[in-house]
Amino acid sequence: MSPRTGARRRVGSIRLSLILLALVPSVTLAAMWGVTTTQMFAEGLRLRSQTELSRSTGAMGTEAALALQKERSLSAAWMADPHGSQAALEAQRAVTDKAVAQLVAQSGAIKKAPSRIRDRMYSVVASVDSLEYYRDQVDKPTDITPQQVLDQYTAIIDDQIQAFQELSQVDDGDLTSQAEPLVALEHGAELVSQEDAQLTLAWHSGYLNDESWEQFAELVHARRWLVEDQIATGFQGATKTRIEHILQSVEWSTLESTEDAVLTAGTADKAVPDDGSAGRIALPTEQKQWNAALSQVAEEYESLIRQQTAGLLDRSSDKAHNLLVTAASLSAGGLAALLLCVGMSWRITRSLSRRLRGLKAATLGLAEDRLPDVVARLNRGEKIDVESATPPLDYGNDELGQVAQAFNTAQRTAVHTAVELADTRRGFQKVILGIARQSQNLVNLQLTKLDQLERRHDDPEVLRGLYELDSTASQLRRYEENLVVISGEQPRRSWTEPVALIDILRSAVGEVAEYQRVEVHTEEEVCLAPPAVADVIHLLAELIDNATVYSPAPSPVGVRAAMVAKGLVIEVEDRGLGMSEEDYASLNGQLAVAPQFDVVALADDLRLGMFVIARLATRHGIAVTLRSSPYGGTTAIVLIPHEIVVPEVPEESTRGAVRAADAESVVAEEAEQAAAATTTTVADRAVDAQGSAPKVRPVIPPARSPESEAVTAGLGGLTPLPRRVPQTSLASELREEAGAVEEDTELEDFTAERAASSLTGFQRGTFQARDSIDDDAPSQYDQEEAAASPNPPADRS
Repeated sequence: MSPRTGARRRVGSIRLSLILLALVPSVTLAAMWGVTTTQMFAEGLRLRSQTELSRSTGAMGTEAALALQKERSLSAAWMADPHGSQAALEAQRAVTDKAVAQLVAQSGAIKKAPSRIRDRMYSVVASVDSLEYYRDQVDKPTDITPQQVLDQYTAIIDDQIQAFQELSQVDDGDLTSQAEPLVALEHGAELVSQEDAQLTLAWHSGYLNDESWEQFAELVHARRWLVEDQIATGFQGATKTRIEHILQSVEWSTLESTEDAVLTAGTADKAVPDDGSAGRIALPTEQKQWNAALSQVAEEYESLIRQQTAGLLDRSSDKAHNLLVTAASLSAGGLAALLLCVGMSWRITRSLSRRLRGLKAATLGLAEDRLPDVVARLNRGEKIDVESATPPLDYGNDELGQVAQAFNTAQRTAVHTAVELADTRRGFQKVILGIARQSQNLVNLQLTKLDQLERRHDDPEVLRGLYELDSTASQLRRYEENLVVISGEQPRRSWTEPVALIDILRSAVGEVAEYQRVEVHTEEEVCLAPPAVADVIHLLAELIDNATVYSPAPSPVGVRAAMVAKGLVIEVEDRGLGMSEEDYASLNGQLAVAPQFDVVALADDLRLGMFVIARLATRHGIAVTLRSSPYGGTTAIVLIPHEIVVPEVPEESTRGAVRAADAESVVAEEAEQAAAATTTTVADRAVDAQGSAPKVRPVIPPARSPESEAVTAGLGGLTPLPRRVPQTSLASELREEAGAVEEDTELEDFTAERAASSLTGFQRGTFQARDSIDDDAPSQYDQEEAAASPNPPADRS
């Protein structure tokens, strides 16, 4: 997958994706609901507003048009014969003024109307304002002719009819189509009224001029076309029946016959030769029949127009009301659907989010709690049931449930693999432990054989070789014990009594190959508890061995011990190259916790000693810290807690405890050191004979006398400290020159002080023998004794 594709697909968390998945359709549905609701409510409100405007202005305009039509007819009659009574005309003028006043009073509604309707209605109101002037011309004609007066009335009525037509153009197509026949009906009534005005104006003179006749003919033909094409076919139901009844009535026939007579008279007048009456068309003598029929038809027209106008307005109002109700219902339904969609989306999203959080918590619990607990139990050697240790996650059978099942499989596989690895590790540790135990047996057997050989031979060269083999075997035993520690077991060496600190330090030094370089300094007279003795000796031996390995051969390695507030502190300091601060921090971190056995890690890092030190330290709560030494090397600080440190016990008890666990080791090491001393003496004697300068040598304890074996049984199985027999390991020529040392034969009189005295006498005799060869050379005993450093025997129990 390309980086671009991956970035495009990452939209955040799954919860955000779910929210977006629910939010997008919800917002879309809400927008559609809002737009639809707004449109429907706007359409309903607009239709209701148009209906109210038509009711307030259109209907009143229709009443004003009908009143003006009557006033126009009466005005024409008055202008034709001004000698009659004006009572009827004045009464009709009052009716017209009332209707016009109602129309003008709706100026506020007219102002809110659409521009096309507003302009037309303002034209009607403006033309009505000039009505008084034309009325004056009717009463007293001075400026205009009667025909112009009738034309002004016609213009006002036509504006009102046009305004009504504009009002009928609503947003509802059905209502607009229903209004078209009504507008045609009003036009038809207006045409009939105009015909009547023309005839009324001419009845008194008995003729029409050509212009009036042409105008009358146009009115007749327009009205007939309008009736036949729109009025007769535009209505349905009862209205159509009523119109057909009007068209088939006697009155309508009378009107049409009169119209035909006038049209025929005009046509005939144009056909005859000019006899001096040209331009004058005689009217038929049917004025009374016309007026009677027109009065009846006009009433029918007015009634039908009012009825259709009211019905149209009612239907428009009902339609607006129904549209608003429908809009409200659909809006409520849409809102309910929107809320349901949002609620379901929120519930589903919340359910999925909760299940995902539960799955996350379960998987984190598996990774952070259950699996580490299983691993810890496996490290403790417990048996683990894979099925009980991996409870399944149940999240249904959907896709999320399938993910949970995949996690179930993964955790079972992980626990099963951990169990297999733990079994493999335990088996490997058992193999290592078995090999280490067998090697320990062989090393112990080798040490026993070497001890026997050391007792049988007196040759210094042979003893030197045997002692070197003895030291190597002691180191090999420590390495074998490392394998035992790594495998999780404890070495077989054990004590039953507390052991003095100085003996522990000497035993640790004795297990190091270059023990001659180690300087031990301590004045503390304390002991360590028996369970920790073997591990502390081993821990210190590893640290001292590292100090001798990672520092140059001539430089000394210092071992110091002292009591502090938190326990007993033992410092092992070398003068090597040291390490970096990062290495110190890394090693201190490893030494602070109990290490786990990892073959791969151990293979990558060959510092097995650090692993052993950490294992032994954490076993007894000992703190081991590495830091830089002022000499440039490394200082290892071992802090032994107070729980392990015990006060100094009686010397015989301590010595007995050490002898019980380390008798054979003491015999072999002392024999080795005595042989080394003898060999050194002989070598020094040869060098002195050649005139070389004497060397300053450390004080090395002599070997143990073979007679020490005899006192073991008398102590109840405890091996006492070895008894030294002066000049036992010396060459024959030296034995004669050495001074005798008094030997105690009684076991109960043999003490550590006597052993030290024997060792001092042995050394003094050695130096005297060497000085006797060269009389000119001064005695070096005092100098050697002052400069010598103690070399403790190795612990090979």
